[in-house]
Amino acid sequence: MKTIFEKLRLVWGDASLRKRILFVLGALALTRVLAVIPIPGIDPSRLQSFFSGNQFLGLLNLFSGGGLSSLSIIMLGVGPYITGSIIMQLATIIFPKLKAMYQDEGNLGKKRFAQYGRMLTIPMALIQGFSFLTLLTRQGVIAPLSGFDMGVNLLIITAGSVLLMWIGELMTEYGIGNGMSLIIFAGIVAQLPSALGQLVFTFEPSQIPLYIAFVVAAAAIIFGVVIITEAERPIPITYAKRVRGNKVYGGVSTYLPLRVNQAGVIPIIFALSILLFPQLLFNFLANVSTPWVKETSAFILNILANQWFYAGAYFFLVFVFTYFYTAVTFDPDMISTNLQKSGAFIPGVRPGASTSEYISKILTRLTLVGALFLGLIAVLPLLMKSLTGIQSLAIGGTALLIVVSVVIDLIKKIEAQVSIREY
Repeated sequence: MKTIFEKLRLVWGDASLRKRILFVLGALALTRVLAVIPIPGIDPSRLQSFFSGNQFLGLLNLFSGGGLSSLSIIMLGVGPYITGSIIMQLATIIFPKLKAMYQDEGNLGKKRFAQYGRMLTIPMALIQGFSFLTLLTRQGVIAPLSGFDMGVNLLIITAGSVLLMWIGELMTEYGIGNGMSLIIFAGIVAQLPSALGQLVFTFEPSQIPLYIAFVVAAAAIIFGVVIITEAERPIPITYAKRVRGNKVYGGVSTYLPLRVNQAGVIPIIFALSILLFPQLLFNFLANVSTPWVKETSAFILNILANQWFYAGAYFFLVFVFTYFYTAVTFDPDMISTNLQKSGAFIPGVRPGASTSEYISKILTRLTLVGALFLGLIAVLPLLMKSLTGIQSLAIGGTALLIVVSVVIDLIKKIEAQVSIREY
């Protein structure tokens, strides 16, 4: 086994891989520069107090790469792109043609499917940008905007979101790893110094047990994420023997790996995107002149502000989206058909519908473990925050989950590139 230093030497010694890594680092540096360029007319003190009092916006700020907390030109981050992708994934259930395009038409179909998601990014950015600007204007964070100023700021925000999407796509194509995940990863890591600084400045000796508990919880989360991410359930596969002339083909045994967490961190991103919509909508309606609309909005916002209700809704959405995304991305019927076409079968299971049912049954049980784990990791920091009152703990679990998952995926892809070089 190679040591970590030998692997780093091999990675840096490969000119092609070195260029890919440097391209990713340069692109991430560019996103950090964009994240500190603010839109005009901001009250910094009101902005800070507004974000400190809303932990949901703190979570959402993770996915904007820190741009939301400074109201930068990329304040929406990759949120509109993710929302467009969610809509496209949901549309595969309603429209069979879209599902066939995504699953049956190969790489060309997936490229067309992804292009539709990119096109949806623009209207999603316009809607989300208008909602945020209106909400922040009514909260006094931004000075009242005229129609022209609103249009200019909206155009800047939408262009920033599209630019960030383009940078992420370039990182995926010319760099290494998933560009969108790396942008979110960079945003989380960039906030670590300020979060640690906050803990240092607010340090009290009486809170030492809480800090120790937080470190232990972080280590447990990292350990659990690695175990669940790497865990697989192998299904044995045997290829039937075929005789052609004087040669015998097939007869080998292998296995089909089913991951415990087939969906990765996508369910948490989906859940946060869904939770965003009602909060933005009712914050917008809370200031209208119609009495019953105002009272209804205030009532619903009070419910959403309840920590236990919010944690329950968050857990439920993560749990449901884990099953949903696994069902969209992994089709047992297609796997069964491909196995049958290649002359492979699962020992003791009839080919065709029986194989599909067998794989579905195992996948459902595995997904239950992954869904419970993701849901627990998502709500555990919120529960810790409600018990301890330390705001920075509220984003710990979700941030650690994303960071560890992205790092594991990046290491695997780098090792795959190194292996290709050696061969």
